[in-house]
Amino acid sequence: MDNLPDQLVWEILSRVNKTVDRNAASLVCKRLYELDNEQRLSLRFGCGLDPANQALTSLCNRFPNLVKVEITYSGWMSKLGKQLDDYGLFVLANNCPSLSDLALCYCTFITDVGLRYLASCSKLSGLVLNFTPRITGCGILSLVVGCKNLTILHLNRCINVTSVEWLEYLGKLETLEDLSIKNCRVIGEGDLIKLGCSWRMLKRLQFEVDANYRYMKVYDRLAVDRWQNQLVPCESLLELSLVNCIISPGRGLACILGKCKNLEKIHLDMCVGLRDCDIIGFAKTSRNLRSISVRVPSDLSLPLLLNNPLRLTDESLKAIAQNCPMLESVRISFSDGEFPSFSSFTLNGILSLIQMCPIRELALDHVYSFGDNGMEALCSAMYLESLELVKCQEISDEGLQFVGQFPRLCILRLRKCLGVTDVGLKPLIGSYKLEFLTVEDCPQISERGVQGAARSVSFRQDLSWMY
Repeated sequence: MDNLPDQLVWEILSRVNKTVDRNAASLVCKRLYELDNEQRLSLRFGCGLDPANQALTSLCNRFPNLVKVEITYSGWMSKLGKQLDDYGLFVLANNCPSLSDLALCYCTFITDVGLRYLASCSKLSGLVLNFTPRITGCGILSLVVGCKNLTILHLNRCINVTSVEWLEYLGKLETLEDLSIKNCRVIGEGDLIKLGCSWRMLKRLQFEVDANYRYMKVYDRLAVDRWQNQLVPCESLLELSLVNCIISPGRGLACILGKCKNLEKIHLDMCVGLRDCDIIGFAKTSRNLRSISVRVPSDLSLPLLLNNPLRLTDESLKAIAQNCPMLESVRISFSDGEFPSFSSFTLNGILSLIQMCPIRELALDHVYSFGDNGMEALCSAMYLESLELVKCQEISDEGLQFVGQFPRLCILRLRKCLGVTDVGLKPLIGSYKLEFLTVEDCPQISERGVQGAARSVSFRQDLSWMY
């Protein structure tokens, strides 16, 4: 080993991906140990680090070139030792000059003081905070003021972030490319206007409202006026995910849907007030769209729907089919509820996507309009490789038997489908048409019935969902 060139040893170590293997390799000889210390760029730790602050200091001294650090305390209990606290972030800030990517998950001991220490990390470009309940908007503001190269910011369940001055400051920096805000109770759709000119740089936006606090954030007249009057440039946006959001004329997110000219992926989950014109609007401008996922709310208790019962129709799907020639992945889902969904997507609308777009992946969840006729129509789907059917109760064995005639299908997933039995899978047994078959919680399909129906089979039977 002593005679090998450094570059060759570095190449060998770079091909060892598992942490346990890297640790074992570093024990072979002193030279590998030293080179591994120099080359180790990422580190992930949590409950096993005790005492946390002292152990982290030793790790930082051993690995001086750390770029990416993930600290996660998922499943932590007090008997596992004290968590890393603010001093631990002080150690990171002072001993990791190359730190650019940091994730803090379930770190309940870290406060705004710790984020102020991180403000000195001039190279920090990515920060993920997942359930850090002691951190507030003041701590985030102090960090973004110091870290002016921040391009990625993810906040998930940060329940005490009750101010958004940091969002306005990020808007002035114009560096943010990836923003994710999920289940932060006080941050509402209207607050996103404070990104200002940073909308121009944004490539990925994920925004999820906590369903239990959907109406906590009320639009005021000023917020509505700002959305209507301020130019929101979204030309760089490639991925958009909205969950439990209110989409209403003149209010926030409805203003951007028709401006995303380069959008490639969109996910709209339980978005109240979503209309045909919203989907048609982004379909006409987003010709690069490759993936769309829509989950439609069905709860009549939603006040907005009671006052203004809007519907999604096949016109939305037809507009996508006509304007998005690169579309490859489609997921259509209806939520469970006592009442029927405010949507009239029919088989014709779904098939228009299949016939006009090169759909490779199709997932249908709770879509009662899709039955045996739909399965027969998929025999002409020249590009379809993956099909997922969840609670599609109109599909019977007769429809399932058409799977053998799908030109390119190699992945099939069946979940909670009541109308299919072992008989429907019989034509597939021994044919080796499917590479992967997943059957979960379908009461009339047995474990014996799936054997030999694909090269790789996964079976699970849990019928508690029926009761």
